[in-house]
Amino acid sequence: MVKIVHRSEERGKSELGWLSSRFSFSFAGYSNSKRNGFGKLLVVNDDVIAPGKGFGAHSHDNMEIITLVTKGELKHKDSLGNVELIKDGEMQVMSAGRGITHSEYNHSKTAPLGLFQIWIETARPEITPRHETKAINLRDNELIKVVSGQKKDNVLFINQDATIYLGKFNEEKEINYNIGNGRGIFIFVIEGYAVVNGMAISRRDSIEITDTSEINILAKPELYLMVVEVPL
Repeated sequence: MVKIVHRSEERGKSELGWLSSRFSFSFAGYSNSKRNGFGKLLVVNDDVIAPGKGFGAHSHDNMEIITLVTKGELKHKDSLGNVELIKDGEMQVMSAGRGITHSEYNHSKTAPLGLFQIWIETARPEITPRHETKAINLRDNELIKVVSGQKKDNVLFINQDATIYLGKFNEEKEINYNIGNGRGIFIFVIEGYAVVNGMAISRRDSIEITDTSEINILAKPELYLMVVEVPL
């Protein structure tokens, strides 16, 4: 088993006044040769956007881009004709394919917006771009699949054999997670505290695990956890 723990204070940082960002992997002006992604997982950004501010129209291609709003409302507009507000507890997938242009703004004029953006390398380049948003209905004390590369799973679909789970816990619970060959697990604590294979991780810490078939997660009360399984 190989375990890499990445503490919150070790993440890349960017402070632009209107945007405060923390990076799990190299991104934009943050470059770390030891943190250039984890298998097909290339980006995990933790952003706080000031009221009324955001990203003007910009383009992406050949990437699966997943956005999880954790505070406030994100105003989204794209070249496919979609205009919407993505609220706390909702997720969006953009399969950028051969090209999509979009803008993202904090809808509020008074309160900050918090979100995570996750980029996963697509398995099918140059596809027709697509967009989908869903409310995330979590059940207490369970890891719930919210993103999948299998359409039959009836969750947000991406063009990659990867899976994202979210879980909120109000009591201690032990989870045994099985993983196949050639795959890795990225575990990120959004809020709270957990013990993963004997390693304690807390708010905004992450751990990457490879070369094992089973992972043990001890969830503690008040934990909000994200688990991403990807091909390596």
